[in-house]
Amino acid sequence: MLYILSGEDEFSINKALDTIKKGIGDPSALAVNTTTLDGRQLTLDQLRPICETFPFFGERRLVIVSGLLERFEAGSRKGRKKKASNVPDRQNEYQALADYMSNLPESTAVVLVDGRVKSGNPLFKALSTKAEVRRFPLLKGDELRQWIRGRVSEEGGRISPRAIESLARLVGGNLWAMSGEINKLVLFATGRRIEEEDVMEVVSYAQEASVFTMVDAILEFKAGVAQRLLEELLRRGAAPAYLLVMLTRQVRMVILARELKRRGEARAEIQRRLGLKGDYALRKTLEQAGNYSGQRLKEIYQQLLDTDLSIKTGRYDGELALNILAAELCQRRRGTGEFIARP
Repeated sequence: MLYILSGEDEFSINKALDTIKKGIGDPSALAVNTTTLDGRQLTLDQLRPICETFPFFGERRLVIVSGLLERFEAGSRKGRKKKASNVPDRQNEYQALADYMSNLPESTAVVLVDGRVKSGNPLFKALSTKAEVRRFPLLKGDELRQWIRGRVSEEGGRISPRAIESLARLVGGNLWAMSGEINKLVLFATGRRIEEEDVMEVVSYAQEASVFTMVDAILEFKAGVAQRLLEELLRRGAAPAYLLVMLTRQVRMVILARELKRRGEARAEIQRRLGLKGDYALRKTLEQAGNYSGQRLKEIYQQLLDTDLSIKTGRYDGELALNILAAELCQRRRGTGEFIARP
């Protein structure tokens, strides 16, 4: 039997793998008949003898292969190297693997575990009709909220809609992290419903801190840092709309800080008007305000509005729109009335 488990939701992939193991046979016998292989370097000559070894004190052998499909993704490092050197060799490689895995011994179950795999992946196309295929993208929106509600119930707890919203916003689609935070919240709110205030008190703020760092990097023209943090936040399931709101919020604060400073307001008054509790946040905002002219800030604000509209109307996918926006905002503009250069 052949299984393909792909996607970025590693938590659900792990659960699906556990289900497959339970369906194969006795756990103690399966433990000595399970082999895990790195598919990024695996050859057919290495795979064949493992799959054809008769199970030891059991009925089935389980072979778990990680990263094999990734090798044949367009644009992958392995794929680019193969393509540049010899395209026929690459085609022969995936075809030989596909032919073999389409006719596995009855005593062997093979599970291919990969990240995001495109439908055009040649090995995936060759195997998809022969395998049980399950995709696990990061949960977002209503699906993520439903999962949170169900997970809390499984742990014996109850949770309010507002607490669900806060959890989804703070933790995102990383279900490993989400599961850990839910376990803490259920224990924290033993005997009562989990409320939004509990989430704000208990949940780790690692992602929230990363969001602020990403926003700062964009407004300080640190393109590499901004792109890396943006990709990581999106990979972990942060909603594009939320990231755009946080960026817009900081731009508004920069605009207000610049205007208050122009009026000659004292730092303490600026801090009070901005609602900032710490000195560090105030200093960062004032530094960012010093990087821009009033005209440029108006242009940025319009770009934020245009991006929001393009996402809501479906003109651009949220992740693509954010990546384009971040790249544009990280460019230092020179010229009258656009950017005040600082040493």
